[in-house]
Amino acid sequence: MQSQANIITDPHERRRHRRVKLSVLGRYMLANRREFPCQTIDVSASGLALTAPVRGEIGERVVAYFDALGRIEGVIVRHLEQGFAMTAILTQAKQEKLVNQLTWLVNRKALGLPEDRRHERIVPKELNTTIRLPDAGATPAKIVDISVSGAAVSCAKSAPLGTLIHIGRRRARIVRLFDYGMAVEFALPLSFDQFDENVIL
Repeated sequence: MQSQANIITDPHERRRHRRVKLSVLGRYMLANRREFPCQTIDVSASGLALTAPVRGEIGERVVAYFDALGRIEGVIVRHLEQGFAMTAILTQAKQEKLVNQLTWLVNRKALGLPEDRRHERIVPKELNTTIRLPDAGATPAKIVDISVSGAAVSCAKSAPLGTLIHIGRRRARIVRLFDYGMAVEFALPLSFDQFDENVIL
């Protein structure tokens, strides 16, 4: 992407990433841990503007989560009439991933591609967990990947679709079976402010 847009407070600073107009629903959490719904106005790999009911303070840390974009952490840099603009503090790898996601989302509509509503999936640093089936004790398992709404795990035991189980300390329901493992949907989604590679089930 050509250099153009970061959301910044200094009008003389050159913008680094091109902003794209994009309307995506999500949630954000301010420093006091209060959570609110939001919607993107435009997004770049280094910042985004949101329509939001509570604007927070300039310089305040904010964590936002969007199913289509994942977790984005930053600070509020400018108030807008209906919300605020925030930076996006990302590693180089996450920044490149966000650019790819933005390209997909923008081109999807232009090309008439079907909407992808699946949550972002990541591979956590800690892969080891346990599965507890209704009629069995704890069974060691490894996380294949995880989203805020569920996970795929490999393990030696399984149960029929729809079975309620525990994965780590979380209740979940088996929604898909595959060779040497299963996909589960959590009874309660993960807190988006803790959804990153350090998440532990």
